[in-house]
Parts: sequence; C-alpha cells; structure tokens
Amino acid sequence: MTESELQLGRMAALPADPTSAVLDKVPNPHPDTDYVARFTCPEFTSLCPVTGQPDFAHLVIDYVPDQFLVESKSLKLYLAAFRNHGAFHEDCTVAIGKRLAGLLAPRYLRIGGYWYPRGGIPIDVFWQTGAPPAGIWLPDPGVAPYRGRG
Repeated sequence: MTESELQLGRMAALPADPTSAVLDKVPNPHPDTDYVARFTCPEFTSLCPVTGQPDFAHLVIDYVPDQFLVESKSLKLYLAAFRNHGAFHEDCTVAIGKRLAGLLAPRYLRIGGYWYPRGGIPIDVFWQTGAPPAGIWLPDPGVAPYRGRG
C-alpha cells in the first residue's frame, strides 16, 4: 500500500460497520527487532445484539510486529465502526484480534476486552495468537479487575 492509498492525512468517513472498515498497514521500520506496540481504547462502544443497548469496554491491544504495523488512524476508524454494530462482548473482542492478526501476521498479538457491567455482570475477554516471543517486555495491561464500589 502506498502513502497515497492510506487514510492517514486525508478525510475519511466513519465506516458503517466493522466489516466495511479498511485497516491500513505500513512497513515496520524495525523488522529485525522484537518490541511491543500497545493500543489502548478506553471508550470502545458496541451494541447489544439482543436489546440494542450500548455496551462499553476498555480495550488493550499489544502486538509484536513482524513486517507490518497497523496504521493508527485506520485502527481508530475500525474500532469506531463498532458503535452501531450489534455483537456480544466475546465476538467483538475476538473478531478484532483475529482481524488484526490476519492483516499484520505479527509475531505475537493479544487483546484484552474489559467490558463494563450490564445486568450486574462484567465480562472480560482475552485472546492471543500464541506464546509471546522470548525476551520481550510485555507489561501488565494496566486495567484493574472490576470491583464494584468496594
């Protein structure tokens, strides 16, 4: 993909749904080095597929790139496309992880979806591609487990 084909640096409409969203990848400037790139989306929103009510999550995506990086503006637009998309927490979290893994073919990728309670039950969903490469520093996601008011 050339720079002129990227969404970065030009107007881009919010995709109608996640399947129509375009995720851009760019060359990794350090393909010879194992390092972790983290994206945090503390205000992720989707819709309950049954009630249509909004669901909210804090997403943390960590990956060890190989040849490609995900371009952050396209990731932002992709994640925002879930705002009008009805899917269960598990589906949203795992689908995002699989889409990124399929696009990037990273050495490692993990996603944590920390969903806010609905009906009194918080649901946290975790997915990864396999074991992280030896010797990388993989920090704690930094999201505390849900504790209610206690």
